[in-house]
Amino acid sequence: MQTNFTAEQLADPHVATSEKILRKCVHCGFCTATCPTYVTLGNELDSPRGRIYLIKDMLENGRPADAEVVTHIDRCLSCLACTTTCPSGVDYMHLVDHARMHIEETYRRPFWNRLTRNVLAAVLPHPGRFRLALRAANIGRPFAGLLKRFKPLEPFGAMLDLAPRRLPKASGSAGPGTHPAIGPRRGRVAILSGCAQPVLKPEINAATIRLLTRLGVEVVAPAGEVCCGSLVHHMGREAQALEAARRNVDVWLDEVEKGGLDAIIITASGCGTTIKDYGFMLRLDAAYAGKAARVSALAKDVTEYLSSLDLPQQEAKGLTVAYHSACSMQHGQKITMLPKTLLKKAGFTVRDPAEGHLCCGSAGTYNILQPEISAKLKARKVRNIEATKPDLIATGNIGCITQIATGTEIPILHTVELIDWAYGGEKPAALS
Repeated sequence: MQTNFTAEQLADPHVATSEKILRKCVHCGFCTATCPTYVTLGNELDSPRGRIYLIKDMLENGRPADAEVVTHIDRCLSCLACTTTCPSGVDYMHLVDHARMHIEETYRRPFWNRLTRNVLAAVLPHPGRFRLALRAANIGRPFAGLLKRFKPLEPFGAMLDLAPRRLPKASGSAGPGTHPAIGPRRGRVAILSGCAQPVLKPEINAATIRLLTRLGVEVVAPAGEVCCGSLVHHMGREAQALEAARRNVDVWLDEVEKGGLDAIIITASGCGTTIKDYGFMLRLDAAYAGKAARVSALAKDVTEYLSSLDLPQQEAKGLTVAYHSACSMQHGQKITMLPKTLLKKAGFTVRDPAEGHLCCGSAGTYNILQPEISAKLKARKVRNIEATKPDLIATGNIGCITQIATGTEIPILHTVELIDWAYGGEKPAALS
């Protein structure tokens, strides 16, 4: 794609990076076939190619974002299916991230939209606040239908629909501390505690810690860790995202200095995609660029790390698992076969649902901010999963678990919960 940026514009490193990305696009349109919003809405401007045109026009002309640009960029799930499909290697992720930053800096959103986004940014990255909000949801639940009738308040109705009716008790694994290896120590790792996941499903990290310590790996949950920053990063609030990244980089590198780390284990693939990108996000910060790159290199999805431990083949469980590959796992981190291989080794029969490349509609806060599109994608995903006639569903991302669970009665668990059970751990409560 030909670009016409001025030398003055290219002096901005963000613009210079986006210009290089734009020049790789050859207008082929392969991305449209795998883009969930284009497949759902049929609008060229709701495809990656269409959004690239909008972003190019906005950045080249140095103009503030307008309502049309915001509408179509907001509809992007950042599922990154387009990057998997693109034959030219267009780095759409970093381009749309820059567009969101530009929107945040130059566009004043309508009042109710600002309020919704401010609430999400103030609550979700903080486990204590999030737990309180979910408890309060039980009071507001009867009003969900009423809220959804008033378009500006529809996201609050969507929040109430997604909120679980019962919250699990807080787990000891959610707090800082060291979990020693059982038997001879063969490794030492840090684990990301997370923000939403320890409130919604603390058993995920509990299962991870049980499994790793039984395998001889010491697991440390460092004090001072905060949200990975992905939620505000995808809202274009880059200063907040980078501050969170810096805090986590300091915390994890302190653990490296104390006792060494083989990896930073991440059990939510959405967080993993962001943490693996810390090196890029902080590339312009002289004090943190190198340190962030070290952290990104250490970051591993739990299935990546488990695959390095050469687990033995287990007896067949007589259970069929539909494996839902989270977008942030397959497109963001390019991890496709490892989780399924581990599940098969653990004794499960694994099936791949049709259209596995399409997003379930969760996408961080997308199912709140874009509930209508999200609902269509969820229905499509659930149909494809149920068509495999599984006993249960496995995936590697808390957002997908929450989203899909609202559309089916089939139990859905994190992949590591099943692997922990297969190798001597507790049977997941969802299967009892």
